[in-house]
Amino acid sequence: MDVELGELAFLPLGGTGEIGMNLNLYRWREGGNEKWLAVDCGIGFGGSELPEVEVMMADPGHIADRRDKLLGLVITHAHEDHIGAVAWLWPRLKCPVYCTPFAAAVLRRKLGENGLLNQVRIHVIDPGGTIDLKPFALRFIRLAHSIPEAQALVIDTPAGTVLHTGDWKLDPTPLIGPPTDEAALAALGEKGVLAMVCDSTNAMVEGHSGSELDVRRSLSALIRDLSGRVAVTCFASNVARMESVALAARDAGRATAIVGRSLRNMDAAARECGYLKTLPPFLSEDDIDDVADDNILLLITGSQGEARSALSRISRDDHPRVSLGEGDTVIYSSRMIPGNERAIGTVQDNLVRRGVRLMTDDDHLVHVSGHPARDELRRMYRLVKPRYAVPVHGEWRHLSAHADLAREAGATPFMMEDGDILTLSHNRPAITDSAPVGRLVLDGTRLVPLQGEVMAARRRMLFNGIVIASLAVDQAGNLRGRPRLSAPGLLDPDDPDTTRAADDFADQLQDLPASARRDDAALQDAARSTLRRILGRRLGKRPMVDVHLIRV
Repeated sequence: MDVELGELAFLPLGGTGEIGMNLNLYRWREGGNEKWLAVDCGIGFGGSELPEVEVMMADPGHIADRRDKLLGLVITHAHEDHIGAVAWLWPRLKCPVYCTPFAAAVLRRKLGENGLLNQVRIHVIDPGGTIDLKPFALRFIRLAHSIPEAQALVIDTPAGTVLHTGDWKLDPTPLIGPPTDEAALAALGEKGVLAMVCDSTNAMVEGHSGSELDVRRSLSALIRDLSGRVAVTCFASNVARMESVALAARDAGRATAIVGRSLRNMDAAARECGYLKTLPPFLSEDDIDDVADDNILLLITGSQGEARSALSRISRDDHPRVSLGEGDTVIYSSRMIPGNERAIGTVQDNLVRRGVRLMTDDDHLVHVSGHPARDELRRMYRLVKPRYAVPVHGEWRHLSAHADLAREAGATPFMMEDGDILTLSHNRPAITDSAPVGRLVLDGTRLVPLQGEVMAARRRMLFNGIVIASLAVDQAGNLRGRPRLSAPGLLDPDDPDTTRAADDFADQLQDLPASARRDDAALQDAARSTLRRILGRRLGKRPMVDVHLIRV
């Protein structure tokens, strides 16, 4: 297709080289005008590689600069890595949001916490429904996944059709919601699909991801034979798993209590949308001690070892209401996300030290993935038959394995980095340009650039510490008393090294030229350099240094 007739492009700002932070853009350009569509807006976590970061997200600067041309943001499903950044990035986008009822219920709670509930226009679209955002004609296709109402997005444009799968699997018995609509996928494939942008998470895993029904049966058999308190930790968003655990508890004569805020929120959203309606309300943390140990099951947050999660606090015995010990059992009904091994191991060690028995997916059928393994990917390509494939949502090795599989299926794959712009509408699609990309870190209630000065200083403080010196001088620059050094994490106030460093600092300041000692800025600069040199020699470190100067 000639560019004069229109040009379709795909631009991922987050999600092609790492799991999480999904933020995808589609652009239609024609006659000098352009329209944009955003798909998903998620968060990621720092993990062991970025210990200074708790939550981060893609920098939306490229589309924020063009938000007058942004038609809307479509959410494929309610997982954090697809919806978690909306409440933080929407003020920069100011566009309508389109999602299914369950995703809307989850999103409203997030927006309410950020004071945005009455500002964001949320258009609720039924699963399988349509959205008309000319020149994009959009349609949802129902998919199975580990959360209710996951949807693939069909994007019809004058240049052809793109299928954006989001996250999915082929599960004949997903328990919550219908199976993947393979008939709709096949019909789409018969009409012709220009490109498929597709989940790569399990592209290196042979076989099939497994069914939620098998996990339900296994959990019921396991829990029936246990004594003492039983706790199950799983991803809070897996509503089918929550239901399976509660049903297994009921079969074993146990009541189920929820422990952890994210599980309570997900339970509320699920019931609001008509899920879990066969289950009575879960008990609260306050009710647990009123039930005998052999008659209670705890559904607990913290499967990934999050430091502030309920399970982590229980493992340290500092949870205010819940405890586990000798004779109790914890079932990890989840997978270990790469990067969380150490944190999970610490929690598990603490639990075992307290006499708790552990069950994990290494030993029992207590979890199946929500993402397609290779047999499912092969099936998807047979159904959709795309001309071109764009692997997303995975590390580079996952994308590469997916590309090989796509090639075997007869599709031409494109390996993309975040920021690459793939032009799809010509006879020979190609990566034709790039856009600036970056990461924003949620630091308390504000967003700061990952590569900015704030986080760079945080990294330096993390590994080298910080030292603050306070000194008082008279108008001539003479010291009035000994300087005071504060170096938490580096020097103990009672450490003789602290006193010696302060004395050395004072001696070297007195040797500065009189002109430098009379000028505040010059004295502060010289004091920082002097203190940095003293600490480097004494401690073998280069901490961040600041000087508070008081002239009396």
